[in-house]
Amino acid sequence: MPIDIDTLNGPQREAVVTTEGPLLVLAGAGSGKTRVLTYRIANILDRDLAAPWEILAITFTNKAAAEMRERLGQLVGGRARGMWVSTFHSMCVRILRADAERIGFTKNFTIYDTDDMKRLYKDIMAELDIDPKRFPVNQLMNRISQAKNDLMVPADFESAATDPVGRQAARVYTRLQERLRAANAFDFDDLLLYAYLLLKQHEDVRRAYQGRFRYIMVDEYQDTNRAQYAITQLLAAGHRNIMVVGDDDQSIYSWRGADLRNILEFESDYPEARVVKLEQNYRSVGNILAAANAVIANNRQRKEKRLFTAAGDGDKISVYLASDERDEGRWIAGEIEKRRGEGVSYNNMAVFYRTNAQSRMLEDMLLRAGVPYRIVGGTRFFDRAEIRDVMAYLTLVVNPADDIAAKRVINVPKRGIGKATIERIDQFGRELNMPFLTAAELAIVDEDIRPATRRAVGEFVQVLKNGASYEGDLRKVIERIIDDAGLIEALQNEGTDEARGRVENIQEFLGVVDEFMETHDVEDADFAAPTVAGDPTVEPVRVLRGDSLADFIEWVRLRTDLDTVTEDGQAVTLMTVHSSKGLEFDCVWVAGMEETLFPHSNSTMDAAAVEEERRLAYVAITRARKKLYLTCAQQRQIFGQTHANPVSRFIGEIPSELRQTTGLGSAGFAGTGWEKRGSRRG
Repeated sequence: MPIDIDTLNGPQREAVVTTEGPLLVLAGAGSGKTRVLTYRIANILDRDLAAPWEILAITFTNKAAAEMRERLGQLVGGRARGMWVSTFHSMCVRILRADAERIGFTKNFTIYDTDDMKRLYKDIMAELDIDPKRFPVNQLMNRISQAKNDLMVPADFESAATDPVGRQAARVYTRLQERLRAANAFDFDDLLLYAYLLLKQHEDVRRAYQGRFRYIMVDEYQDTNRAQYAITQLLAAGHRNIMVVGDDDQSIYSWRGADLRNILEFESDYPEARVVKLEQNYRSVGNILAAANAVIANNRQRKEKRLFTAAGDGDKISVYLASDERDEGRWIAGEIEKRRGEGVSYNNMAVFYRTNAQSRMLEDMLLRAGVPYRIVGGTRFFDRAEIRDVMAYLTLVVNPADDIAAKRVINVPKRGIGKATIERIDQFGRELNMPFLTAAELAIVDEDIRPATRRAVGEFVQVLKNGASYEGDLRKVIERIIDDAGLIEALQNEGTDEARGRVENIQEFLGVVDEFMETHDVEDADFAAPTVAGDPTVEPVRVLRGDSLADFIEWVRLRTDLDTVTEDGQAVTLMTVHSSKGLEFDCVWVAGMEETLFPHSNSTMDAAAVEEERRLAYVAITRARKKLYLTCAQQRQIFGQTHANPVSRFIGEIPSELRQTTGLGSAGFAGTGWEKRGSRRG
């Protein structure tokens, strides 16, 4: 359907019709940026300024990419299919699949997640005799992750490392990359690092992509790290038609490597850039926006903008001063039930907190009051042991060099292959410089291993060989591999409720396979990488196919937000403020608004860190559509110690005429009897 530009406000319209040169869109919270992005793409296509395959749109989450694809489908129909609309990581996988051999990998590489990487780190630390008590694995993982995001290869990192942790991390980093290459595997940071190196070091590859992408659009630009910034710069150098959309006031991920300077200095990178500010908010009532504006105005490192709305002022911001965290939780539970009585659904209510440790008492009070809730950030579906086991089997069928997967499931379900045998096979592989699975095949004829164990190893190897030979319907192939492995049978034999739950999870996994098959076509696609002189209409690297096990595995690995909040069932959402970004609710409670908690004690001595905490408060405030509640406690138990902290400065930064304060011990639950029988956790 043709777009109706007249439905846009002035700045939105300006962003949509500006189609030449660099464009910075400063999009305040709730200002309709997704609409602007999709309308701009539709406008480019309607005016024949570019073909669909010449457009690259990058988002930060799979959910955002899916939403953009859906909206584009409504606007431009089948033309949406030819565009690259993806996350940074998905884009990098596509680039790497096309030219993996150029950097010493093969196309069927595996993507390791955090759990896989932690196992690999522990292996390497044991190998290098690094004491995990002196040098915790998470500390080394974070240091190396930061190095990769800063585009430092092992040699550069080693020469720059001067402190004890850095020197040990340098040793691990070198060995880590050797082991990953041997396993034909990347971690998430590698996807960015190697895509950058491929583009930087191979001019023909770089020029092909630069020539292809006539228009590049990057959403949430304030969240980009150095690697993402560098990749964007390389790709945009050809046509310089780059549009970045973001809000410096919502930059809250510096701890993940996000660099606020990328958006603040966009005009230095592109002196000819046009700047458009989207300040009209379509989400929140006036008082909530006035509070958000007042708080964020205290930051110095920002681009000036002020949210406004055509809606009314709405209610004042409710501030509750609790006597302690129990009183705080009781009051929140009571207010939730009042709103429920007024017709607000539980799904339209959320409670935010600065740290996960705060959730325990809130959960307890909600349970006692009988308020159904769900926690964002519990054990995610794909982190469950039985699902990781299934994924390990499937991964080995596609990439037998994946040692981490092989060691995970060689004795799952239990086959009588003990730790000593696994270590022997591992040592075998190291000495002969071969993958674990190849070494396992040799172990079948090793007379120093008991016959029963050799048979068990042989059966394991055969399961994987059989799996590699299966063809046809993807679900049936996966069912056969799971069946051959004996995973469901072993759980059924356990006969416990927990085991039955695990079987149900594996059956749910098959539903995920169905979803993949339904949303991905089975058709031939061109596998060649783009070339400078190539036909630009040819797909530069395969699209994911609904009948490919390798493509299914890639899809799962990259879908990092599969377990986001769903609409199934009525429940209040509990989450950290960091997790709330991009969401919105009618009623929002922000608990623990006290100094040392929010702003966090880790930040109070650093002006830049306090500004990030203030941006986090701004994000929390702007999630609320109609009603905002801020709570704090006179005293609070934190990790077993009682703390009496002042009220958060962020509450004080909200003008008093916008606040309505109650509390100091009066929770509205006089005496006992407010608890309801049973719990209704969602």
